[in-house]
Amino acid sequence: MPANLTPTYLEAERRYREAKTVEEKIEALEEMLALIPKHKGTDKMQADIKRRISKQREEAQKKKGAARQKSMFSIDKEGAAQVIVIGPPNSGKSSLIAALTNAEPEVAPFPHTTHKPTPGMAPFENIQFQLVDTPPITREYNDPLLADLIRRADIVVILLDIAADPIEQHEDILSLLESFRIFPEGVTVPEEIKRPVFFKKVFIVVNKVDGPKQEEDFQTYLELTGLKLPALPISILNTKNLDAFLKVLYDMSGVIRVYSKNPGKDPDLDEPFVIPRDSTLEELAGRIHKDFLVKLKYARIWSTSAHDGQMVQRDHVMQDGDIVEIHI
Repeated sequence: MPANLTPTYLEAERRYREAKTVEEKIEALEEMLALIPKHKGTDKMQADIKRRISKQREEAQKKKGAARQKSMFSIDKEGAAQVIVIGPPNSGKSSLIAALTNAEPEVAPFPHTTHKPTPGMAPFENIQFQLVDTPPITREYNDPLLADLIRRADIVVILLDIAADPIEQHEDILSLLESFRIFPEGVTVPEEIKRPVFFKKVFIVVNKVDGPKQEEDFQTYLELTGLKLPALPISILNTKNLDAFLKVLYDMSGVIRVYSKNPGKDPDLDEPFVIPRDSTLEELAGRIHKDFLVKLKYARIWSTSAHDGQMVQRDHVMQDGDIVEIHI
């Protein structure tokens, strides 16, 4: 299968070859990993890039303070999607993480309580999302190391405070993301930006919408910003829309849940396989076990989109909720 490398990937690869410092090499390699098309034809290339990143990070850790900083901002992905929660001081990021996950970030009524990213797992039905609390960002203060964490995330949640100035916060954070060359999906990139950019799924969440007055303020915010991104008012204090928040994450994540069963047995509906939307039976088989990919003959499907027990082949596109009986 051809790699189909994009021009932006090739530009990042050129900068890697020309990099003079360890930091420049790591940045270029991380962009290459984020930009490389994800399919079987690039599996070895992805593994090689990860190996080179690991080697360069070992070199970086020899420098004073690098080991501490890298370990602080390097968080392995877990769950159905990694969701980075960013926002200004006192918007409620830590409170949101504490309310929905098993994490215990420090929560206090004064700014800049969070000094390092803190992950936690948020259950949604029979899967989990990894939510990551982050240090606050403002026009005056942002940690450059946060940029890489955001670039690697599957979804970026911007948490705003309706009790402050959500419009100013909105503009400041999108401006900061632009300085990191990070843009919401679907927006037009300014022509003056020549280096590769990163398009992310961005979800605007406005906290402290505790009553009717704040609901009116939220509607005003939507009207004045002309917002085209997904947006949701929440109240961590009243637990308002927290379930809806997780449902939006699921819809944005681009994944589906598929269940396997053995012939003559009931499926295990508590442990789904979480796969990208539009995945084929062949791709599912490879995720279950590498031998299945080679030995797969056919499968039977139980779902709302197929007849119960219908026989399907490798190129069958899986649907959310499918129950699959694989035959090898």
